[in-house]
Order: sequence, then structure tokens, then C-alpha cells
Amino acid sequence: MMTVSIAPVLTFALICISLGMLLALIRLLRGPTAQDRVIALDMIYVSAMLLLLVQGMRFGNTLYFDIALLIALLGCVGSIAMAKFLLRGEVIE
Repeated sequence: MMTVSIAPVLTFALICISLGMLLALIRLLRGPTAQDRVIALDMIYVSAMLLLLVQGMRFGNTLYFDIALLIALLGCVGSIAMAKFLLRGEVIE
């Protein structure tokens, strides 16, 4: 029976997620509209969360998962605030 290491798969995942984050950063800087920039920012925080999850799997440390959960919560609240600002022009009513 052959044993397969998961390390090359995690390295490939890190490369792919980093590439996606780089492309989202380009869209954030070049985006013609504010909506494009908000979506790019959402993709960046999701990619950062995924990077932390993959690193947590790689090192076997659960602290990475807690930090990824915190990024997900703050990113969701930030996305809602940005969407509300773009629709109404104010965040707090």
C-alpha cells in the first residue's frame, strides 16, 4: 500500500490562492467602479482566510482556524457596511 503525503497538495493550494489574491489586488487597484473594488476586497479577505486555513492544516495548529474565523466575521461586517454605503451614501442611519 502506498502512502501519499498531503504536503505537495497544500503547497499547490497555497500557490493557487496566492495567485487569486494577486489578481484580486490588481482588480482592486484598477477597478473602474466602486463595486468592482468592493468585490475585489471581498475576494482578498476570503483568500486571506483560505491561506490561514491551509497553513493551519499544514502546521497542524488550531490557532490558524480561530484567526480565519475572525477574518470571516470582520470581512462579512465590512462587506455589509460597504454595500450599504454604496447604496445609500451612509452607513449609520
